[in-house]
Amino acid sequence: MSRTFTLDDLKRILLEGSGAPDGTGLEGDILDADFADIGYDSLALLETASRVEREYGIELDETVVGEANTPRALLDAISSHLPAQAA
Repeated sequence: MSRTFTLDDLKRILLEGSGAPDGTGLEGDILDADFADIGYDSLALLETASRVEREYGIELDETVVGEANTPRALLDAISSHLPAQAA
């Protein structure tokens, strides 16, 4: 069974990992916003990647996570590691 990973999934995991109140830095059009500009540093992204790996059963290389500076880039990186959906 394959799964998809959406912006809402990413927002949920970012919030769970940061312990921030709902919506902190994640409201509006954030797809191309730099993570630093919306309040998430490299430690928060590593925690996010760890949570994604556990929840979705995938392995993300640290360089992939380190190079993903925006939610769109991280979504693309995560999606590329998910099993392809059957037609």
